[in-house]
Amino acid sequence: MITPKQRAELKGLANSLPAAFQIGKGGVSDAQTAQIDDYLRVHELVKFSVLENSLYSAREAAEEIAEKIGADVVQVIGSKAVLYKRNPKDPVIKLKNK
Repeated sequence: MITPKQRAELKGLANSLPAAFQIGKGGVSDAQTAQIDDYLRVHELVKFSVLENSLYSAREAAEEIAEKIGADVVQVIGSKAVLYKRNPKDPVIKLKNK
């Protein structure tokens, strides 16, 4: 679980990130969830977009993916969402404790 200050720090880092994945009309598949989990293992922070033809909202997709892989939802704005999952072995992002 991340604190509000850590969430704000992550939002700032995610601001310049491009969307690395797209959720389309097929919804959130297990394969796509695995790809996002692998991406998070390396980068710790991922932004994705939900296309208009998707049956999911960005909030629904973010919460479903986060629950499946044990990540935190950092931010959802419009059709974009940001997830964070710390790599326990080799952290890339050094968050302040408080």
